[in-house]
Amino acid sequence: MNYASIKIMDVANGPGVRMSLFVSGCTHYCKNCFNKEAWDFNYGQPFTQKEIDYIIEYVSNPHIAGLTILGGEPLEQTNQQGLLPLLRQFREKLPDKSIWCFTGYDFEKDVLGRMIKEYPETKELLSYIDVLVDGEFIEELKDLSLRFKGSSNQKTILLKESLSSGKTILWDDRIH
Repeated sequence: MNYASIKIMDVANGPGVRMSLFVSGCTHYCKNCFNKEAWDFNYGQPFTQKEIDYIIEYVSNPHIAGLTILGGEPLEQTNQQGLLPLLRQFREKLPDKSIWCFTGYDFEKDVLGRMIKEYPETKELLSYIDVLVDGEFIEELKDLSLRFKGSSNQKTILLKESLSSGKTILWDDRIH
């Protein structure tokens, strides 16, 4: 897996001050995507143990709320495979820090309906993520008043609660 960039002190992609990992590779090709260069799976640099160690060390700082993974598309199968070592080590060393993930895939239709059955990585990967923001960015539904998402079709999902209850439970930004 390649990554496009790692951003420190990110306040736009989840609550609090976060570190964000932008993976490379996406097949959604959303109109007016803010990160078109990351569509290419070969864009950026290889993601290695060096980057994992850097992320864990940085996020361990008390003023950092957690890690956000976006892209590109984190849930492309090859990116899931590349992210698993990071998420395993992150959860082991930083169990109280939150992990947010942004995907263009629909949680119910694509993730639960297909990926969890077809990709051996998906179930484990999802077990490490606290919040999943799902859905393609749709230019015609763009809404600048939305918190942590770009278009009104996207959902901010409490992932662990949704998986354990069997129904989609949304994150309510009024209480977080």
